Amino acid sequence: MRPAARAQAAIELLDQIARDTAPADRLVAGYFRARRYAGAKDRAAINDIVYGVLRHRGDYAWHGGGADSRGLVLAHLMRRPDADAEAIEALFDGGRFAPAPLETAEREILDRLAGPAKAPAPAWARGNYPAWLHEGLESQFGDGLATEMAALNGRAPVDLRVNTLKSEPAEAAAELAADGIATRPGRWSPACLSLAERTDISRHRLYRDGHVEVQDQGSQIAALLTGGAAGEQVVDYCAGGGGKSLALAAMMGNRGQIFAFDQDPRRLRQLHQRAQRAGARNLQIPALSEAGAEGPLAALRGRADMVLADVPCSGSGAWRRNPEARWRLTPEALTGYCDTQRDILARAAELVRPGGRLIYVTCSLLPAENGDQITGFLATGDGFEAVPVTDAWPSTMAGDCPADGTSLQLTPARHDTDGFFIAVMRRRAL
Repeated sequence: MRPAARAQAAIELLDQIARDTAPADRLVAGYFRARRYAGAKDRAAINDIVYGVLRHRGDYAWHGGGADSRGLVLAHLMRRPDADAEAIEALFDGGRFAPAPLETAEREILDRLAGPAKAPAPAWARGNYPAWLHEGLESQFGDGLATEMAALNGRAPVDLRVNTLKSEPAEAAAELAADGIATRPGRWSPACLSLAERTDISRHRLYRDGHVEVQDQGSQIAALLTGGAAGEQVVDYCAGGGGKSLALAAMMGNRGQIFAFDQDPRRLRQLHQRAQRAGARNLQIPALSEAGAEGPLAALRGRADMVLADVPCSGSGAWRRNPEARWRLTPEALTGYCDTQRDILARAAELVRPGGRLIYVTCSLLPAENGDQITGFLATGDGFEAVPVTDAWPSTMAGDCPADGTSLQLTPARHDTDGFFIAVMRRRAL
């Protein structure tokens, strides 16, 4: 592919990402599957443009690239050290597979980008997040905001959770090393191995046989903080793909019961197969009606030793994995997530026995979804109290607890994990 065709492909992909709700990596993979003629160098060049725009859209827009895909691609190309405005304009020649010629407004964009730098960009542009989120993020991070946002613009590591039902971390690390896959122990989770270099672990026998699972270390920490123990009755209220359910099965040594629910039963479709592969035998996946899980949940009301509510959220803590998500989020969507979170907290609380635990988890950095929700819930007077994180931090963890309050906010910059928020609460005994 010529450079002009690569630029046009990036524009088409960015347009598709803006229209669609599917993750960008899935859309990009589908685009290339339909275009087998694109070689490795073509795919790398197109990915560089697409993900460069998604990770730096705020900066590009502020410095003159506008908001549409063509202008943002112009901005990306002009931000390269060897940028040449005339050469870039020549790519937009309207030829076969090339972008249409620049319109007058787009030539003005190119002129602005080629000219002297504008005044210093505001924090949201430098940090590459929507301006309307600035107040919440600044209240969360204060002077550390720039550092946190810079970390969210990096690439996430690939973390593995060693399934202790089948293997041990040292044993798995040695087997991977024998196959040329270097790992390092996780900073916190004793079952975590981080890949030194990105590789498709799904092809490896340890993954195929259920000895390891791909799971961010932050998610592993959330599972560990539940304190799930052998013999307990546990509810994973928003189980989704089941990663934390499988981690709990290993923690509990297959003793006790884990009930996996989700408001969208389609998310649970792969869990039966994943549980079989992992050797998880204490996992129950009750059939849910279209009306919800009232039948199965009614039988568990007031009986659960522990309920994990990993609620739907903005996903702002995973922006380095899904950089497009920050630009898709709207104030209305955030309000909807917060309403859903309050509803789930109230429903999940009904399942907890006196003396039992309720664990609230998000993959978010936004106070409205995190601390504000816990404050509001505890103020309802439903008989719950916050448990200090230091009390819930397991002795098996590889490091000291990184927080001393009643909740834990993990971030890429501070902990090299996705941005998870975790709060542990206990129902007062009667």
